[in-house]
Amino acid sequence: MANEFPQALTIAGSDSDGSAGMQADLHTFFRRRVYGTSVLTACVAGNSYGIHDAVNLPTSFIDQEFKDLADDYHIRASKTGMLSDSELIRTVIKNYQKYDFGPLVVDPVITTKHGNMLLEQSAYQTLRDELIPLATVITPNFFEAQKLAEMTIETKDDMQTAARKLKALGAKNIVLKGSHHDPNQSEVSDYILLESGKSFWLTGAFFDTDRKNGTGDSSPHVSLLNWQRAPLLKLPAGLLKNSLIRRLKMKSRLVTSSVQSIIGHPQTNYNQTA
Repeated sequence: MANEFPQALTIAGSDSDGSAGMQADLHTFFRRRVYGTSVLTACVAGNSYGIHDAVNLPTSFIDQEFKDLADDYHIRASKTGMLSDSELIRTVIKNYQKYDFGPLVVDPVITTKHGNMLLEQSAYQTLRDELIPLATVITPNFFEAQKLAEMTIETKDDMQTAARKLKALGAKNIVLKGSHHDPNQSEVSDYILLESGKSFWLTGAFFDTDRKNGTGDSSPHVSLLNWQRAPLLKLPAGLLKNSLIRRLKMKSRLVTSSVQSIIGHPQTNYNQTA
């Protein structure tokens, strides 16, 4: 099977309910006809409402995971998830630079969707100064973009300014996810700034729910899984945005919190503005 599809790598924690982390990544890989491999960095206890506990794996074990994959697979693209401390971040950087694992999508897991910090200051600085410059694409949420750009974002002009600041950190392409903290808003606009300097907006309907866990993990796949099929990111980004809206609507109607069937929900039309 590994030889039948393009191969991609997720470097992330294991999420116990399958709605985020490595499990969500592998579900999404499969639905996009990409063979998924993983380097586990942590084990996470949580459900669709959030994370409740986590334990990091030893860096020696992470080194071995990288080596074993490099010895047996031809990985064409990689993405990172939550990397909780400086030692873990530097272990990932060392191995990514050692092995040829293709373009790197960095999901800079710094804050929650509500703006609460997830990293200690030293780990944040390591991610900002050492990991982000390696990124082919960076996919911050609204609060992470404010933290990384060291500015307050209130308008679309601010989002454009923040994206330029993020690009100055070394990331080649920026996917800046719009704010969704106002339950009365009807739309959410994401801003994409490409390495070429071209940019565009993606605007979609806003759906308010308390079951958001995992949507941020799915978003980075827009570039990772479609890198060679649609290198400008525009079409797959719009498809994913519309798919996430449907996923949230379905997720909010579930009697239980299982979302395994939702992660692979079909993708159809999307709404974009230039």
